Amino acid sequence: MLQTHKRERAILVGLASVQANRWLVNDYLDELSLLADTAGADVIFRMVQERSEIDAAYFIGRGKAEQLARIAGELDADVIIFDDDLSPAQARNLEKLCGKKVIDRSGLILDIFARRAKTREAKTQVELAQLRYLLPRLTRQWTHLSRQVGGIGTRGPGETQLEVDRRLIRKRITNLVGELKKIEKQRQMRRKHREGIFKAALVGYTNVGKSTLMNVLTDSQVYIENRLFATLDATVRAMPIADHEFVLLIDTVGFIRKLPHHLVASFKSTLEEVHEADLLIHVIDIANPYFEDQMRTVQQVLDEMNVNGKQSLYVFNKIDRLENRALIDTMKEKYQPSVFVSAARGLFLDDLRRAILEIVHLRTCNVTARVPASDGAALAKMYELAEVTSRDIENDTIILRFRTTPEKLARLKARLNSRIEFVEEPTAHSADEGH
Repeated sequence: MLQTHKRERAILVGLASVQANRWLVNDYLDELSLLADTAGADVIFRMVQERSEIDAAYFIGRGKAEQLARIAGELDADVIIFDDDLSPAQARNLEKLCGKKVIDRSGLILDIFARRAKTREAKTQVELAQLRYLLPRLTRQWTHLSRQVGGIGTRGPGETQLEVDRRLIRKRITNLVGELKKIEKQRQMRRKHREGIFKAALVGYTNVGKSTLMNVLTDSQVYIENRLFATLDATVRAMPIADHEFVLLIDTVGFIRKLPHHLVASFKSTLEEVHEADLLIHVIDIANPYFEDQMRTVQQVLDEMNVNGKQSLYVFNKIDRLENRALIDTMKEKYQPSVFVSAARGLFLDDLRRAILEIVHLRTCNVTARVPASDGAALAKMYELAEVTSRDIENDTIILRFRTTPEKLARLKARLNSRIEFVEEPTAHSADEGH
């Protein structure tokens, strides 16, 4: 993997099937180029091989691999990066033939994640994903022993060392899994303090402007950089949407095509924030020519996370960069509910706030409660968890009418139902209505 700080010279390699859209393959390589830049490499050459099937030994075939080796030598490349995952045997064969470091898309993403990880949780998650990736490829780390294989008395120690190393990695993986379970318990404790508060999670492809949107909506300073995976940890901020009303806005790690499955598994605790959200705000870069392909990628990752039935709000960002304005009307009909904004220029953000407020109100219920005037604790709890719309006094009883979410109402009932009567008014919309 790319571990040095100096810029490395990289060759990118993509594979296109006979039926593949060549433009789409080039778009994949454009993204791989951004990933390489983020990891600290300058792309000096790109190669696309058209094949009907993957070559088991060299991925792109022996002939093309030999051509790649010549080009890598002539251009003095440091690393060759494949856009698809390579098997350990393919990577080993290509490194031996080319005499250059060879990594695949997963290895590149893991390297970026290792650089970006700042918190204890992120570092633990990255190390776990790296070790799971490394374990089946471990023989590549012991190429210095290959010269001894076959020598008298040397083959055994080499294999023994390899097995020891595998056992150490498996033990470390077990320890990291246990560490993440402890971190998850701490995260669950923090979530308890947010129970009953409406939560909206920003999801979307990486580099579509989620963190910029987070900053302008919450007046915060979430780290922003025009590179992929600028932030790894989920960030939670309060977002005002009306007088005395706010929601918790959660910024999550960006998704990407061909996101390694083991990486999704390792980041499960961070992505749990998506499960806890009441609303998914799907942010889309409408100026990207392949934005609908990116939307499908995001949905695939959400499906893999078993996030089903969540209400979604589509936020098409970067409209200031859009040349074809007619596309807005087309997308408005195709995706509902949807809002079109420019986070960087602050355009139409009030439309977004109103859309969120409408969804919040659709999920609220109107309740009447009769509270003994002497029960100050009950009154205080209702004012804490609900928006009181009217207050009347009848003898020694206070009649409160308030609006709250189903989650907050459940908390009130759990604490006060034994001594307080709650009467819910029927609503025009189901609280569980989704899109």
